Amino acid sequence: MPFLATTPVEKMTGPYARRWWALIVLCLSLLIVVMANTSLIVAAPDMTKDLGLSSSDLQWVIDGYTVPYAALMLVLGSIGDKYSRRGALITGLVVFAGGSVMGSLVDETGLVITARAIMGVGAAVVMPATLSLLVAIFPKAERAKAITAWTATSGLAIAVGPLVAGWLLEDHAWGSTFLINVPIAVAAVIGALALVPPSRAEGMGRIDYVGGLLSIVSVGSLVYAAIEGPHFGWGTGPITAAVVAGVGLPAFVAWELRHPHPMLDVRKFAQRSFSGSMLAVLFFFFGTFGALYYATQFLQFVLGYDALETGVRLLPLAGAVFVGAAATGRLTPKLGVKVMVGAGMAIGTAGVFLLTRIESGSTYTDFLAPLLMLGLAIGLSVSPATDTIMGSFPESELGVGGGANDTALELGGALGIAILGSLLGTAYRDKLTELAGAQLPHAALETAKDSVGGGLAVAEQVARTPGATPQQAQALVDAVHEAFAHSVAQTSLIGGIIMAAGTAIVLAVLPGRGRAGKTAQAEAAEPEGERVDAA
Repeated sequence: MPFLATTPVEKMTGPYARRWWALIVLCLSLLIVVMANTSLIVAAPDMTKDLGLSSSDLQWVIDGYTVPYAALMLVLGSIGDKYSRRGALITGLVVFAGGSVMGSLVDETGLVITARAIMGVGAAVVMPATLSLLVAIFPKAERAKAITAWTATSGLAIAVGPLVAGWLLEDHAWGSTFLINVPIAVAAVIGALALVPPSRAEGMGRIDYVGGLLSIVSVGSLVYAAIEGPHFGWGTGPITAAVVAGVGLPAFVAWELRHPHPMLDVRKFAQRSFSGSMLAVLFFFFGTFGALYYATQFLQFVLGYDALETGVRLLPLAGAVFVGAAATGRLTPKLGVKVMVGAGMAIGTAGVFLLTRIESGSTYTDFLAPLLMLGLAIGLSVSPATDTIMGSFPESELGVGGGANDTALELGGALGIAILGSLLGTAYRDKLTELAGAQLPHAALETAKDSVGGGLAVAEQVARTPGATPQQAQALVDAVHEAFAHSVAQTSLIGGIIMAAGTAIVLAVLPGRGRAGKTAQAEAAEPEGERVDAA
């Protein structure tokens, strides 16, 4: 057997013999793409101190990755379909590694944001390529298992990212959390050449670049407005972006409806199984990423865990993901997608609601059950939803399918962090003003209200101020802790309500098992050419 995989999937007469080894490469590629976001959560305090980041700077260090990542996936997935899915994977890994090297070397805020944006472009190539290659390589009878492994890897990365970053930060600077991506990316490139066969869409035709440009502008503007507006006020920039998104999305839909070979056939949203699964992915990652965003801050700033200790305490989430993935692999064929997706979303919603019990005296054990429930929910619901989404696309549009799924995932996560993070900040500022507004000078109060880290920094300054007593500094620390705990509880209440509404919407949209089966049989009965044309 040759070292390099050279036979295209399209020319194979049977299932690819090394497909499970190829899956390891795809999952490894996915791992670093997701870790790039989650590892930054625990590296953020060190970056803030070293670079002197403001709240706005830190937000864009995080979201400089998110905007290109979410905006480009649909287009880059289509390009991968036409020219080379494996080539897209390798190219994306190289770009991602280059951005990681840059991020590890620079020491200016603007350059760090630029490096993160480059990584986001690489991730936008890698993410849909992993899904499209997975579906192309595996026969239909095995795809659900392969997608379950892919989903479990996403959940694993959510917990492993902070753990690895925390371990590195014990002895190294924050730049090491960027550099760890490089050897993994190199290993994935070598593995892709050796184990992942070439694949491309046959008879795809010309790429709809106008539709692609409209999708980039619309999704990019929507994500930008969702990040900038809630956090920093609805000034000219966010309002302009929101207007562009509001005009661009209908324009995209109108263009795609008229184009003979659209980049994304928006008629698919009339299929309840497809639209319900897309909504499930979006709502689920809205709640999960938002909850993890403030839960990790509580573990670090209120409970005082360092980066490594925080990463270790997120591991139960990863374990629960694997339990849920094992369960969904067995139960989905018996109970159907609607039951499994609904059950997972209900469990995740309950986990978010449990965080409403958080108070200043809470300990890690108060977070353990919500983390376990969120992990179990990821394992149960995301895999069948993703399998349904990918099953809605013909072989010639697998990259577009992966891009659509991943855009919903990333858009949901970005909205969750932006909206719930904004609500968190507002509740924290209001409560801290109530508790400590009369005891602090205006400038110190404004700094303390900026973030929980800023509040603790002001308390340290109070402790060093001549004439101040240790009791005064401790009183401010207690006020900051109480204000942040209050904001976590309030934000979780609103987040839980949104998740509950999302669960109800998804259950209303998703068809029952019998109806979904009839739809699938009707589609299977159509001639292949008609199905592709309709798509």
